[in-house]
Amino acid sequence: MPLYEYECESCGVHFEKIQSVQAEPIRQCPECAGVVHKVFHPAGIIFKGSGWYITDSRKSTSSAVTGESAKKDTSETAPSTTTPEPKASTPETKTETKVEVKS
Repeated sequence: MPLYEYECESCGVHFEKIQSVQAEPIRQCPECAGVVHKVFHPAGIIFKGSGWYITDSRKSTSSAVTGESAKKDTSETAPSTTTPEPKASTPETKTETKVEVKS
């Protein structure tokens, strides 16, 4: 059974009550018979595992890729099936430069 915390709006008294989930919430303060409301607290969250840090979501700038990102990168670099562009009808002039290397 859950433990609920209540606060009185008149006298400010805090009290706790163990109640069933289906039970009606308490409406009267046990001290002054004033109106009460439930007090809600934020739940504690613990992040575990990879992907929870700012550095985990950035792309790797190094040349070595490891782990899951290596598998992902290889699937994205599959050979493309594009057709080559047709050559232009005008002839192209090519110039060749020969370089002699003396040993």
